[in-house]
Amino acid sequence: MKLLNIRLAQFKNYPQANFSFVGGINCFLGRNGIGKTNILDAIYYLAFTKSAFNAVDKDNILHEESFFSIKASFEIEEKAVEVLCAVRLGEKKMVRWAGKEYERLSEHIGKLPLVIIVPQDTDIVREASEMRRKFFDNLLCQLDQEYLKLLVNYNHLLKQRNALLKSFLEKSRFSAEQIAPYDELMIPLALNIAENRKALMEKFLPIFKAFYQDLSDGQEEVSINYDTRVNNSFENDFKAQHQKDFRQGRTTLGIHKDDYLFLSEGKAVKKFGSQGQQKSFVIALKLAQFDLLKTSKNQKPLLLLDDVFDKLDDKRIAYLLQMMADGRFGQIFLTDARPERSKEYLRNIDTDKKFFELDLKTQENV
Repeated sequence: MKLLNIRLAQFKNYPQANFSFVGGINCFLGRNGIGKTNILDAIYYLAFTKSAFNAVDKDNILHEESFFSIKASFEIEEKAVEVLCAVRLGEKKMVRWAGKEYERLSEHIGKLPLVIIVPQDTDIVREASEMRRKFFDNLLCQLDQEYLKLLVNYNHLLKQRNALLKSFLEKSRFSAEQIAPYDELMIPLALNIAENRKALMEKFLPIFKAFYQDLSDGQEEVSINYDTRVNNSFENDFKAQHQKDFRQGRTTLGIHKDDYLFLSEGKAVKKFGSQGQQKSFVIALKLAQFDLLKTSKNQKPLLLLDDVFDKLDDKRIAYLLQMMADGRFGQIFLTDARPERSKEYLRNIDTDKKFFELDLKTQENV
């Protein structure tokens, strides 16, 4: 799979822009704030039908305009495929694959496997459980359309159940009869989702450990424990929470409370890991994600690297560069505010390279 070109119209800071790419490394260069990351985000949109950085679609439209569009040509199994993503104020988001519009955007997820590494990725380690669930759910959704359907259905029911519980709290009256239909639908979904998450960890963990050992010279024993209360007794436990749910006005048990415990030598990396350990953990997570997608999809995912040369130390940069040189990755898109640094780092890598020097007048690069 290769991204051949991309055409932006009124997306973020680009009134119009066209970029054509090589199959190796594509490097966007320019000062901070010029729009380098926005190009990566446009590519991300094509894979996930949403932004990697801003969940509100209308906020990605150029100021004072009413729509944006992202058009791209891909080469997939030696065939040309056109992909379009467009957002217009007040209208439904449109995504087309080879000229055909999707009825459900979820049908598109997984068709363009992609991994992105950004400076904020350390939040996966440092922040709340939601960040870790999001990382692994992103991988599972790319691997399995059925998992995505389960997750969408569960989250829809969870939102409705929470609204009902909130109304109970406001009225100071609980109704077991009204809550029962949600329980009956959510319990099997939660059990199914938890099984999928457990199965993923069995595949993911050995790959992750191998990458981490390479990054850390094999000095530490690391692990990831999937932490969930969705187990054999979940049905009884879930229903036993009714009064607690009523008092708090929300669903207090379920897969939306799961966490992934990142451990080094049995201790939480979040609390006790150094900055270097946390960065190694994140890079190993992303590389394992890439490897698992590559194996499952039988093609190398697109790899987006945002500002990695500025945020990683020399050791971890050298590791990524060596993987690039070894041909472990496919098509790469990266950003850097220091052109000479990128050109020097990439000089000895034997692959096609293209450098895009961006400035305020950037309208077209071909």
